[in-house]
Amino acid sequence: MNFRISFLVNLSASFTFIRFQMRVYIFLCLMCWARSENKAPCLEFSHLSLKDSFRDLFNPQMEISLMLYTRKNPTCAESLFEKNDSLNINFNTSKKAVWLIHGYRPLGSTPSWLQNFVRILLNQDDMNIIVVDWNRGATTFLYVRAVKNTRKVAVSLSRYIQNLLKHGASLDNFHFIGVSLGAHISGFVGKIFHGRVGRITGLDPAGPQFSGKPSTGRLDYTDADFVDVIHTDTNGLGIKQPLGHIDFYPNGGKKQPGCPKSIFSAYYFVLSIIVLDKNMKDGYVTFKLLNQLGIVEEPRLYERHKIFYKLQEFKILGQFLNDVANISSIGLAYFQSSNQQCSMCKYTIQLLKLKSLTYPERPPLCIYNFVLKESKELFLTPSTCKPREI
Repeated sequence: MNFRISFLVNLSASFTFIRFQMRVYIFLCLMCWARSENKAPCLEFSHLSLKDSFRDLFNPQMEISLMLYTRKNPTCAESLFEKNDSLNINFNTSKKAVWLIHGYRPLGSTPSWLQNFVRILLNQDDMNIIVVDWNRGATTFLYVRAVKNTRKVAVSLSRYIQNLLKHGASLDNFHFIGVSLGAHISGFVGKIFHGRVGRITGLDPAGPQFSGKPSTGRLDYTDADFVDVIHTDTNGLGIKQPLGHIDFYPNGGKKQPGCPKSIFSAYYFVLSIIVLDKNMKDGYVTFKLLNQLGIVEEPRLYERHKIFYKLQEFKILGQFLNDVANISSIGLAYFQSSNQQCSMCKYTIQLLKLKSLTYPERPPLCIYNFVLKESKELFLTPSTCKPREI
């Protein structure tokens, strides 16, 4: 009897211990689940595309995201500031802060150099890295618009920097690394703080709209305690004049092995059409460009299918592999979407306008009041648009 009682007592104690272990296990699981639920997902660089560049023509937007990387989160970017405007706990105000600022992104893609840049910097030193994502503002066919946005980005960054200074950060610890337009953004930030930031490194600062400008309109050596600049495309889209305390010109600052020849690696035009004939409705238009040497360039068309309405303007975007600087004629054709083609049908076009998006400084070309036969390609000689059409 005593043995049975002892056995039952031990068995009961064992069950009690097992229940205790189960409770601890369940508690720990709940804690892990709660932590995983509360942990914010990794920030990602804006995923944009050519469609966003096209949308920007009609609805320009500007957004800035600050992505923080440290050795505690080397591959998972976090927001520099929390929703309540408090500073991310991983940001160490006593350590150096490197700001990476990209440039013009007409294709909207993520910079291919970004992740390797972050990894190499963190391997070199224990620092804060802030990636400035202003892709929605840099993704546009209108380079001039992106240039204007650089000032806006700098002003926005200055507000974030003021907040960091309130949390104990120091301008001396700030190192801005700007690529292309990002180099000038860095300079504009430095100007706002009267040149008291620690360092600015300009990587191939953009040339168009900045070359020949006074120091107030571009990156300059007065924008930081130390400004170093690497020029790699001075005979193309980069700036040639020295800007920093020290300027480097690899390979003479000109062509670099393995680099694309242009910022697009392709060239873009937008064709605008206003039809006068109400019978031209559901169909698609193709166009070609002929240069002065008689060479025909055919584009890749985006969303060429259109539903045409009388006296409404429609735009067709075309991507060309080669630039067509001197256009002698424009080839145009219209096709019905349905299988029932009308070889005798004619349509009156009030206006055709061609505009280079790659080189917006070029005047647009126009053709006025002509007749287009269905399914028949027509080559027409354009002229500079009238002032009201530009």
